[in-house]
Amino acid sequence: MRRAATKKAEGTSEWSRRRLLGILAAAVAVAALLLGGLVYAVYLAVSGIGGEASANTGVATGETERSAVARGAAHRDEIAAEPMLTVPESAAFPAETTSVQAPEIKIPTGTGVNGPAFVMTGFPQTPEGAIGQLAQIDLAVLQSMSLSTAEEVYNAWALPGGVRAEDWWITASVRAFLSSTGMGEVKDPSASVSLEPAAALVKGTDGPDWATVCVLMKVSATYKSEGQIAFAHCERMQWVGGRWMVAPGAPPAPAPATWPGTQLAHEAGWRTWSTDHTTEPTNPGDHGDHEGEH
Repeated sequence: MRRAATKKAEGTSEWSRRRLLGILAAAVAVAALLLGGLVYAVYLAVSGIGGEASANTGVATGETERSAVARGAAHRDEIAAEPMLTVPESAAFPAETTSVQAPEIKIPTGTGVNGPAFVMTGFPQTPEGAIGQLAQIDLAVLQSMSLSTAEEVYNAWALPGGVRAEDWWITASVRAFLSSTGMGEVKDPSASVSLEPAAALVKGTDGPDWATVCVLMKVSATYKSEGQIAFAHCERMQWVGGRWMVAPGAPPAPAPATWPGTQLAHEAGWRTWSTDHTTEPTNPGDHGDHEGEH
């Protein structure tokens, strides 16, 4: 009897872990599907301007040159909409890493001071600064797993002319996670979600005030069991009023969610996240909570 009960308990635990992994995957996939149709339509429109559209011979794996002079809306739409490497959902789960080291990308630390909606701010006016700010926006929303927090953060950090807060794909990820677990609009107190920035890339720039950047994070979730998954997010970012904000326009093409350090992650163009410690505040009193930055 005891042996049978033990087997049943082990089976329940394994089923719970698989369910949690499925929920994490669904949170990523649902948002990507909601976004995919719109992005593809925009890309077709942009690539077809001025006559016959040429077939896409490759995918975006990072910027080829840094634009010092802004070229305008059409160029920005083209950068944002350019497709990235298509990967299977299974690519997001923990996998064997390759011995080949990917190039590093140095991300500034910010000032450690909370900005609007309690999101850490103080990142410089560089594409790498935009990456650091986007990571903090994602951390604030996904670690709370709250629909009201997602709306508050988006409204505080997004410029007019983009999607609505409820249609933002990070909001869609939160909604998918909460609905799949039956938690309502707020994460259950017994659940925890933590994120670690692992890789990033600059997809493209248009002058010093605009960039499309992408972050890749390791997400660890605990709810009756434990699971990990890679979470990838690209966003248009614009420098306004001394900070990077989510820029107007259609959301960028979905980023490839690959487990960091794998061969597929290298092929997607992900560069290993490295914190630029030279940007840390010099005043000890200015240091804030840098959780999630490595």
